[in-house]
Parts: sequence; structure tokens; C-alpha cells
Amino acid sequence: MLIEELQGICRELPGVTEDIKWENDLCFCVGGKMFLAVGLNQSPTTASFKATPEGFAAMTERSGFAPAPYLARNHWVLAENIHHLTKQEWIQHAREAYKLVAAKLPKKMQQALQQL
Repeated sequence: MLIEELQGICRELPGVTEDIKWENDLCFCVGGKMFLAVGLNQSPTTASFKATPEGFAAMTERSGFAPAPYLARNHWVLAENIHHLTKQEWIQHAREAYKLVAAKLPKKMQQALQQL
């Protein structure tokens, strides 16, 4: 998995924006709220994403995954190497993270996303 592939997965989701935060993280947002972040200029490349409480518990028990720094209390998972997940797994986790964050947006914004 390359950063560009992960970028493509996220860009396919309705209303997604991306920007660089904290000088080193490529962040993907919906409605101004972050759902996935990729650590740039790191070797190996890391990524963090929002998960359900159950998904968070399961993922952080796996080797190569940990609670994301600063965001673990909100059920964010850190993948210590983006190659630890297949493309299909990244698609699944990116979509789930997107849906979790989009569900917390104001109803008007949720409706606008559904029309995209």
C-alpha cells in the first residue's frame, strides 16, 4: 500500500477534503472533521483512523497496531506501518472511519453529503 493508494481510497468518499496538519500529517476530513491521518516523512509510513469501540479493542490487540497518541480516548487506531493492512482492509477501515465521523455532523451537512 502506497500513500497515493490510501489517498485515492479516501478521495472517493463524498465531500472529503485533505490537508497537511502539524507539518507532517496528511489528514482526510469530512465536514471539517478528521477521520484518517497518514504520517508523512516517516519510515515506515504510519496512519491513524477512527474506529468503533469494538474495532478499536480488536485492532489494538493486533501486532503492529496501537492506540493512536492523543486520540485513543476517541477510539483512534495507529497502524505502525500502512503495509500491515491490505488494500481491501484499508478500504473497509477508511469507509468505516468516514461513516463514524459523518454520523456526528449536523443533520443538514449529512443530507448535503448524501446528495454528492
